[in-house]
Amino acid sequence: MRTARGQEVVPLEVVKAVLPDPASLAPNYTGKTCIGDLIKGTRNGQAKEVLLYNVCDHEACYREVGSQAISYTAGVPAVAAAMLIADGTWDIGEMANVEELDPLPFIQLMNGMGLPTRIRDAAGDRLLDPEREVGFRGEQRKTASAR
Repeated sequence: MRTARGQEVVPLEVVKAVLPDPASLAPNYTGKTCIGDLIKGTRNGQAKEVLLYNVCDHEACYREVGSQAISYTAGVPAVAAAMLIADGTWDIGEMANVEELDPLPFIQLMNGMGLPTRIRDAAGDRLLDPEREVGFRGEQRKTASAR
């Protein structure tokens, strides 16, 4: 893109030049992020609505890792996925979308890595523990100690 005077301009470079460095904002961030999926449908002929979500606090993240919650919510899931691939949990031997992989070990790992998954449904709002959750994947899963 060129200006009326013939100077070449790259719009993204202009935006980057006028905005502050995101890392410089982190010490002053307050509030929380919320990332989730609202799932609506029917089960056994009855309307159901479930919200799966996580909340991350900017100030707590900055104290822990020196960055805001947005970086935390982008980095922690990627690390969890890499760990599941590295230990063979998500090794299915072919190309796959993440939605095709078993979510249970991912949710359990995220719960232990500081980015717990919560569920809000007709039974209330609580930590999503896939090992104990009735109806998650259509069955009650047994705990490790009960196997």
